[in-house]
Amino acid sequence: MNILITSAGRRVSLVRAFQKELKKFSPDSKVFASDSKPELSAACQVADDYFDVPRLEDDSYFEEFVELCKSHNIKLIIPTIDTELLQLAQNKDRLEEIGITVVISSVKFVRKCRNKRVIHNFFETNGILTAKEYEKDNYSLPMFIKPYDGSRSVDTYLVNKESELIDYHFNNEKLMFLEYICHSDFSEFTCDMYYSKSHELKCVVPRKRLEVRDGEVYKAHTQNNILVDYLKKHLNKIDGAVGCITAQFFLHNNDESKVYGIEINPRFGGGYPLSYLAGANFPKWIIEEYLLEKPLEDKFDSWESDLLMIRYDDEILVHGYKG
Repeated sequence: MNILITSAGRRVSLVRAFQKELKKFSPDSKVFASDSKPELSAACQVADDYFDVPRLEDDSYFEEFVELCKSHNIKLIIPTIDTELLQLAQNKDRLEEIGITVVISSVKFVRKCRNKRVIHNFFETNGILTAKEYEKDNYSLPMFIKPYDGSRSVDTYLVNKESELIDYHFNNEKLMFLEYICHSDFSEFTCDMYYSKSHELKCVVPRKRLEVRDGEVYKAHTQNNILVDYLKKHLNKIDGAVGCITAQFFLHNNDESKVYGIEINPRFGGGYPLSYLAGANFPKWIIEEYLLEKPLEDKFDSWESDLLMIRYDDEILVHGYKG
């Protein structure tokens, strides 16, 4: 029952969580990791084994990826980065034909999540507020600019003064001019949400973002607040959603009726290890549902609230490296 975590990079904690849970069910099974440069990936070094794959933009990527999965007896794939999601979703049936399951949402839902304009419409359809998008010749300052298909906070700008705007902002069709949601009035939460095979919401863990580095949460704490019941009401079932869904929201500090949806990523987020350590055991549920074919019947709410995570840099040593 070997598991593969793709584009593993620095996701050491996620690899270790899957290792811990898989060994409980199948001590001889392995958690593999893949990356374009696995010898330089900390997560690949702590995995039971690893293999290198071509870069996603290479024409040979998918065919080589499939052959590597077959040769390493991979039964379950856990994707971790936005750029690989659509290709894996599109080839989900093909992989299942050779006995490999990908924990990935439907092509339709992945496409929605990859376009922030579309996901704003999705939020609004489900009764969730979103930041207003301005026309580029009719906006109000301050405002926030970001690409509709971006990730990891790349190409984002907080604009307070007219002089901060340049031709690039106006000419880049990918950039959205958005109403600024003031951080002194709102708190930002990332919610780890688990959806069963039947697309039903089984668990919600809001994580308050305290500090972010390079687009990934660095300090955060779990908070059992209004968002739990709010999301059970508004997003209790999402057609096509399965596994870990990571969604961002702004919650007003004094008016809990004001919840703004920001974006959804249909994959494990970089801060998920906090939810795992709080007791929301998504790796276990994935193994049960997809490898053991055991349906999840109950919702899970007994995770630890007010658990603070403070990250720090650590060292992974690789002996004999000749690169």
